[in-house]
Amino acid sequence: MPVGRTLYSGSPYLGVYLRASESVALVPPAATGPVERDLERTLGVRLVRTNVADSEVVGAMVALNSNGVVVGDDLDPAERRALEAFGTVSVVRQRQNAMGNNVLANDRGAIVHPEFSDGALAAIGEALRVPVRRGTLAGLGTVGMAGLATNRGAVVHPKTTDREASAVEELLGVPVHRSTANFGVPIVGACVVANSRGLLMGRPTTAVEIVHLQQGLGIFE
Repeated sequence: MPVGRTLYSGSPYLGVYLRASESVALVPPAATGPVERDLERTLGVRLVRTNVADSEVVGAMVALNSNGVVVGDDLDPAERRALEAFGTVSVVRQRQNAMGNNVLANDRGAIVHPEFSDGALAAIGEALRVPVRRGTLAGLGTVGMAGLATNRGAVVHPKTTDREASAVEELLGVPVHRSTANFGVPIVGACVVANSRGLLMGRPTTAVEIVHLQQGLGIFE
C-alpha cells in the first residue's frame, strides 16, 4: 500500500523524526515496531536505525537523496557508519545546522536556506551530486520543513508564491503542488515522509489533504 497514516511516539510530525530516500529510510533507535512496519510497507525501503549528532529528531537533522547525506554537526563513528548506507556523508557547518529543516532535495537538485554560504552550497552539491540554489517557500528559509520533494513531485506550503514554486520546479525537475497536512498544518515537510513509491503522513491528515498530497507526489493506490 503506497499511502498510510501513522504516529511516531504519539507525534504526527513524522518528517521531524524520519527521513527516506528511494531505497532506505532513516529512523531513530527509539522507533517502535508499528512505525517501522508502516515505513517498510508504504515506502518499500530498508531501515537504518541511528541518532544523528546524538539527536532523535533525525528527519530535522539530515538532508539526503539517493547519492548522499548532509548533516550540520559532528557525528560519532557509529552514526557515520550508519549514514554511509545512504552514500557520501558530508558535514556542512552553518548557523542553521538542522539540514533536514533547511534543505529541500531530490535526485535532480536542492533548494537551501538563503543564508547558506557559498561554501555550504558547494559542499551540499558535492555530497548530493546535484545543482544547489538558495531559495524560500512562503518566505521561509526552512525549505525542508515548508516542503517535501521526491523524484515524482513536490508538495509545498500553501502560501508559496508562484515565483518560489517555479524555482523549485526548474531546479528539482518536478511539478509543484500546494497543500497542508495534519489537519491544516502548512509546514508539510514536518508532517510527511515520502519517496517515489509511497507516502506516510501524520494520523490527523484529512481525506482532502491526502488527495492533495497524492496528486502533488504522484502517488496513487
